Amino acid sequence: MLISPFVGFSLLFFFHVECVPQSYKHHSTSLTPHLSPSIHQSSMAFSNFLSFFLTLYLFMPTPISSSLFLSSEDLSKIPVKFLDFAKKPEIFDWMVNIRRKLHENPELGFEEFETSKLIRAELDEMGIPYKYPIAVTGIVGYIGSGEPPFVAIRADMDALAIEEAVEWEHKSKVPGKMHACGHDAHVAMLLGAAKMLQELRRELKGTVVLIFQPAEEGFGGAKQMLDAGVLENVDAIFGLHVSSKFPIGTVASRSGPIMAGSGFFEAIISGKGGHAAIPQHTIDPILAASNVIVSLQHLISRETDPLDAKVVTVAKFQGGGAFNVIPDSVTIGGTYRAFTKESFVQLKERIEEVIMKQASVQRCNATVNFNANNMTSYPVTVNNKELHEYFLSVARDMLGLHNIKEKQPGMGAEDFSFFAEAVPGYFFYIGMDDKMKGQFETGHSPYFRINEDALPYGAALHASLASRYLLENRPKSSSPKGTLHDEL
Repeated sequence: MLISPFVGFSLLFFFHVECVPQSYKHHSTSLTPHLSPSIHQSSMAFSNFLSFFLTLYLFMPTPISSSLFLSSEDLSKIPVKFLDFAKKPEIFDWMVNIRRKLHENPELGFEEFETSKLIRAELDEMGIPYKYPIAVTGIVGYIGSGEPPFVAIRADMDALAIEEAVEWEHKSKVPGKMHACGHDAHVAMLLGAAKMLQELRRELKGTVVLIFQPAEEGFGGAKQMLDAGVLENVDAIFGLHVSSKFPIGTVASRSGPIMAGSGFFEAIISGKGGHAAIPQHTIDPILAASNVIVSLQHLISRETDPLDAKVVTVAKFQGGGAFNVIPDSVTIGGTYRAFTKESFVQLKERIEEVIMKQASVQRCNATVNFNANNMTSYPVTVNNKELHEYFLSVARDMLGLHNIKEKQPGMGAEDFSFFAEAVPGYFFYIGMDDKMKGQFETGHSPYFRINEDALPYGAALHASLASRYLLENRPKSSSPKGTLHDEL
């Protein structure tokens, strides 16, 4: 009788989860929490035993039709086991503690030095090799064989320049800075996935790449990490975001464009200042800027197909300091967004043209800058069609089909788009709304809160997507030269 190796995997994983000691050690004086030695020893024993057991079964006779050694029924059990493990008090409390430490100490883009230090300490504790620094503060860890296939899972690390308005025990200790978009939770989830995957590293017939990315909020940290080669040999990448729009225990996503491409512009419109009582002796830049703003809105209302979603928003208008003096110049700025690369490029060209020519009509001069304050334009975030079907399969096995929601495209932007342009990528949302716990605000609000009950779902999905991807995409022959990661 042929025995599926995953029968042994399931039994042993269940045995390990149920037998993890309940003790939990918390060092209040340390930035980095750790599991107790007894849990660590139990995990090591489990991993060694599991490695021997699965190795034995992987070399048992297997029908030719089962090239991956695992049936669809076997594969379907993986997400449930990971979720059960992630919900154990020892793992859950550990992730919560990490998330709260990060929340108390928010750092802006490319300043995540203490955040990075905490992550590296946890990776060291787990014995996970990594590269650092990448893109100033970024980290890339590796779990598995060091050979193909390679699959990446990513978390962003940076906070926002927002003063936290939520009064609670772990409120931000840094004035004017706050984790108001959930990146602290994203890091905790990725570390949780890393802990589970590291225990199974001997069974990963391939390599999981852990990407801890800085500077998502406007500075394009993903682009810098991409330029540094973090996706070398990577076949697919997954990213997630917490969402207050969907209930706890659900996930949401879609195939194709899910977030818009986003760019920024700033224009200085120069005229000739003077006294407001004699406007005929001036060239009024405020009037010129007002005409520019109205004309920019016509790019959407009169030049855009109503079925082709675009946005142009002027959100900055600075000029003048007195009620009776016309200034020499006015500065305006804003954002533009679109859902295709072609629409995005065309909109950028027309914004510059409208500003320059409308200023000229009013006898003013204008200069336009599309990279003001080092802000980076983000491409459209597009979910790969094949990865969408794969995600639905994994999420369905973990949560049930009724807990998978359709995410409508949004005009928000994500620099995960840089990764998804380079290799097949997939971005999804973890629901965290729970009416029993009050109102959960959307991101970038000073009242933003995290429902920490969502942490196990994100960690388990990361781990499930990565491990099953390796199992379902194992190479038929030995790895080609040049695709081995020496870090492992």
